[in-house]
Amino acid sequence: MKLPSALLAGSTLLLSSFASGEVKSSVTILPGKPATLPAPEQFELSRKIHELIVKTAKDEAGKSYEVKIQKAGNKPLKLLPIPGGEFLFGGEKKVKIAPFWMSETEITWAHYDPFWQNDPEYKNPRNKDGTIDLDNERYTSDKSDLTKVPLVDAVSQPTTQYHDMFVQNSFRHAPNFPAMDMTNHAASKFCQWLSAQTGHFYRLPTEAEWEYACRAGTTTAYSFGDDPAKLVEYAWFADNSEFTDSGLFTYNEVAQKKPNPWGLYDMHGNVGEWTIDAFEEDSIKNLREGVAGPWHIPTKRYPRVIRGGSANDDAEALKSSARMASSPELKSQDPQIPKSVWYHTDGQHLGLRVIRPVDIPSAEEMHLFWNTDARTDELNKEDL
Repeated sequence: MKLPSALLAGSTLLLSSFASGEVKSSVTILPGKPATLPAPEQFELSRKIHELIVKTAKDEAGKSYEVKIQKAGNKPLKLLPIPGGEFLFGGEKKVKIAPFWMSETEITWAHYDPFWQNDPEYKNPRNKDGTIDLDNERYTSDKSDLTKVPLVDAVSQPTTQYHDMFVQNSFRHAPNFPAMDMTNHAASKFCQWLSAQTGHFYRLPTEAEWEYACRAGTTTAYSFGDDPAKLVEYAWFADNSEFTDSGLFTYNEVAQKKPNPWGLYDMHGNVGEWTIDAFEEDSIKNLREGVAGPWHIPTKRYPRVIRGGSANDDAEALKSSARMASSPELKSQDPQIPKSVWYHTDGQHLGLRVIRPVDIPSAEEMHLFWNTDARTDELNKEDL
């Protein structure tokens, strides 16, 4: 499915306001934008979810709010307003960021469990691409009848876990601990799953949005200043985390340390957090000065940008501008060929948080945000 002309005009991805039909903001990207939409067979689902969001999304007018996740027993997720503005991205380039909401904490197991445990009794396992299995052939995708299947159930969800992601119970799997070990694809599909049942559009943050929210108006190495000795007040990292039986540092419950100036917890440490960007050493330096909302759209599975550092990292990796790159080594213990699109056998330090942009994008743009790491033969070659 080819992208509409608005998505391919120059180097700008237009985000339209469907309430007025007028363009509100733009996302400028680096070379490497896809010529076609990924996972075209699932676009109709994205279109239906977009239709739902346009009809039902509420304007919280820049205030914090809680959304109850129905599939998670109505467990609330708190979103905080992040004002739009400018900042020095990576300490290198001034960029403009549109306002959005961001989850107050990293997504916890209370939120994530019902997504990855979509069939806890294993009565109806999903296809390898996460679609509902309608014909007992798990290696082929099945197109659900969206007039009969609830939208949230039609969203691709993780297949049965094949590996002990908690490393023989070394890592706590408890409601208020951050979810971890998911791939970029699983994190993005969680956002789609969340959107389908709440009527708001959620996605992973861009790398620029993540850093902007982390800094919270500051220009120092950390959101609290330049002194790494104060990290123990704000973060779980190598200096104050405990070893597990497997010899790794373990993560901790969310919101146990001080928040940043905008009220966001654990932006430094605990688990690293996925962004929606491709990783490239010079991507920030190559941006045009003053660009609005940069997004380096991935065209490959690796590397993707991880931000924030984790309980297993030292102080340097927790700086507001620190960047990490994903790699196939995150699946080094996965015995499957190709390796799973859902889990990282070696990603116990990796989690996510979600954002909700103020402007509602097009159905095509939503679909792109949710599917940049979709299961394809070409991307799977990177995991052989």
